[in-house]
Amino acid sequence: MAQDEQHDPRPGVVKVAVWQFHPTPRDPDTNLARLRAVAEEARHQGAALLVTPELTLTGYDVGELDGLTRDDDVDRVAAVARDVGIALVVGLALAAPPDHGPHHGPHHVNASVVVDRDGTVRATHRKAHLFGDLDRSRFTPGSEPFAMTELDGIRVATMICYDVEFAEGVRAAALVGAQLLAVPTANMRPFEIVCEQVVPVRAWENQIAIAYANHCGREGETHYVGRSVVVGPDGRPLAVAGPDDEQLVVADVDLGAVADAQRANPYLTDRRPELYEDLVTPRPPRRSTPSDTDME
Repeated sequence: MAQDEQHDPRPGVVKVAVWQFHPTPRDPDTNLARLRAVAEEARHQGAALLVTPELTLTGYDVGELDGLTRDDDVDRVAAVARDVGIALVVGLALAAPPDHGPHHGPHHVNASVVVDRDGTVRATHRKAHLFGDLDRSRFTPGSEPFAMTELDGIRVATMICYDVEFAEGVRAAALVGAQLLAVPTANMRPFEIVCEQVVPVRAWENQIAIAYANHCGREGETHYVGRSVVVGPDGRPLAVAGPDDEQLVVADVDLGAVADAQRANPYLTDRRPELYEDLVTPRPPRRSTPSDTDME
């Protein structure tokens, strides 16, 4: 994501594009061609990074994935990044890791790959929090809350859809220095609240930028809510897509504003982790004492 004549010349500002679209169900080749065309348009608009929805190549509510994925899917996505000259975060289905045995559930993982603009794969995240039977029947969960890498000095973390709804994972990414969180998603009715409120709150409470890329339209019984968004570290939307139509939205993300927000609103440094041990090691309920009652 090095600066050039098409990128924003302001120091510390990166143009981030989010693609909201309705994939052609079960047609990876068509969707890959569409990804290339949209990557070219995002690059033309000066974007250095393009974030796409969950399961971009196949569609999400499309039934079993056997026969739809290829061993070279990541290579094909990387070729788009290299040929167009834009970094990508793309949601796609991958074969489960080699040590995945017949007793460990489905044969795929729901993944997002982070590819630099030279085609180098920088990180892969496997969706850790599987949502409902549609996810659990087809995917093996990942074992990490996020993946993180640097793209020309920008610290980018990635999660997938339901992952961002768990505050602990986003906080963990912020604590290790994430400046931008990229979230491929397939958010559907009746969960508009996630796009409109949860994602901005995650940005605000961690003072990081978030790029959230959703589907639109319908697949099977699933009606997507659109509303893809890029949110600044103050929780304010920088660019928002509508609920129904395919859109490419582009926003300037000021990395200096991330540092400024973390100084002005110091949640990360004012935390008291010793008080939160029950988050990972639940203890029996504490009994009230007379002194506790007196203080109420």
